[in-house]
Amino acid sequence: MNKIVLIAMIMFLGFSAQAQTKKNKNLKYTTEVNGNCEQCKKRIEKAAYGVAGIKSASWDVSSHQLSVILNEEKCSPSDLNKAIAKAGHDTKDVKATEEDYDNLHSCCKYVRE
Repeated sequence: MNKIVLIAMIMFLGFSAQAQTKKNKNLKYTTEVNGNCEQCKKRIEKAAYGVAGIKSASWDVSSHQLSVILNEEKCSPSDLNKAIAKAGHDTKDVKATEEDYDNLHSCCKYVRE
């Protein structure tokens, strides 16, 4: 009888260890990105998708908010901000270089702070 109870306890502990929840690796991240038009939207979203680990990206023209879902194991919000800045658009955390900003189409140039 003791052996049966011992075997049952070992099996229970083994199954409960496997049933622990896995950490969600996806992070919802939103940041402000300066831009003006639909052409900016395409450029910003393309730059976001160019970062490994970005699952989805959507930039809203009116609110200037970029919403992404990213895999924390493959990239960070910092990586995303750098890629957006490299495309010529300032984010809340990273500013585009003058050279990258100057490469934007004239309708895409926004007032820089």
